Amino acid sequence: MPSERDVLDSMRHIIDPDLGRDIVSCGFIKDLNIEGGHVRFTLELTTPACPMKNHFLESCKKAVSGVAGVTSVDVTMSAQAPRRFQGQGAPRVTDNLKGIETVIAVSACKGGVGKSTVAAHLAMAMAREGHAVGLLDTDIYGPSFPTLFNVHRPQVFGHDNKIFPLNIHGLKVMSLGFVLGESPAVMRGPMVSNYTAQILLQTDWGKLDYLIIDMPPGTGDVQLTIVQQVALDGAVIVSTPQALSLVDVAKGILMFEKVNVPVLGVVENMCSFTCDDCGKTHYPFGRSQGMLQDRFGLQTLAELPIVLGVSDLSAPNAGADLDVMARLAENVHRAVGKSRAGKETMPDVLELEHAVKIAWPDGFAAEVPNQALRAACPCAVCVDEHTGEKLLDPASIPGDIRFSKVNYLGNYAVSFEWSDGHTTGIYSWDYLRSLAQKARAEAE
Repeated sequence: MPSERDVLDSMRHIIDPDLGRDIVSCGFIKDLNIEGGHVRFTLELTTPACPMKNHFLESCKKAVSGVAGVTSVDVTMSAQAPRRFQGQGAPRVTDNLKGIETVIAVSACKGGVGKSTVAAHLAMAMAREGHAVGLLDTDIYGPSFPTLFNVHRPQVFGHDNKIFPLNIHGLKVMSLGFVLGESPAVMRGPMVSNYTAQILLQTDWGKLDYLIIDMPPGTGDVQLTIVQQVALDGAVIVSTPQALSLVDVAKGILMFEKVNVPVLGVVENMCSFTCDDCGKTHYPFGRSQGMLQDRFGLQTLAELPIVLGVSDLSAPNAGADLDVMARLAENVHRAVGKSRAGKETMPDVLELEHAVKIAWPDGFAAEVPNQALRAACPCAVCVDEHTGEKLLDPASIPGDIRFSKVNYLGNYAVSFEWSDGHTTGIYSWDYLRSLAQKARAEAE
């Protein structure tokens, strides 16, 4: 009869590419039972939408079947319970949200970057994969879904204090624009927050694999209302490759981290177009591949081109011909799984009198002078996005500058709140490592 160790060891070569560890070390193998030559166990993944699930399943069966003494293998697939992140404020649990597996906010601090279009295409791409998906438009002042889906003044039904979403192309969709029509929303902040809470908490979503929440632009009352009222699995930030938009990316990252919501990654929208005449791809805002990841330490989930008619989702197959949307959905699945697996061990940041000491888990440590760290701020206020030219004059940095607070941003970066009032700089761990190596070389 095969031993438990033999069975587990046979699967240690199966690596989760997102976590960088084998599935046994990740704790994916549960309830292992061996009776004679019959082996049963549960393969518990981070999310039921894991794109690697079929590969893992077949690899496990093949590996265990090759163990001496094994005559049959029975594998049950399951997924971890969601690791929801409740924002600051009292949590609200309502029946309409209990049947939702994963809740994702799609956000942009700056308007006009195509956030609603990205949210709608993400939802449709997930639905094409066979998932049950809901899509919620929470922009009270400028709801986009009536125009995106070409659904104006539909009949919206409610009963027993519940609102029933529309069924559009197999999606469950709700927007205040379906109720208001073309009328402007003339209301003050508290009323907007109340309407947002009502449409979020009273819509009867039923059972969903994903609820995609299209957030209004900005970082104000409505955004806080949403993260306080519903526990989120994470946020996706949409931007364009413009300096002003990248400044707002930093603000969005900091907002979500401050309310305890992990940022899953960034979507870079409208980054290029292909000329009909010459067939060449042009980058109107400059070639910035990898820039967002280098700058913020976050994964770029997709680089979306400018495509004629991309904002028309009136047809059931809208976006089906855009492979980049399918890749976006896959990358979001994987980012959710990685987030649910838990945070990695982070470096330690220790404030000294005139420097910052940073120690990594692999044993590397170095001290970076406060002035040098502040001068190296990579944000769009301190560095020109296109030329890379330093905008911050090092001579303007006070000699006694210190940081009042360090904020850990997920497992990808930190931000410092400096005594000169600067707070928007985000330092990825890779960038900090290069600064630390440089500082130690100069000290030696």
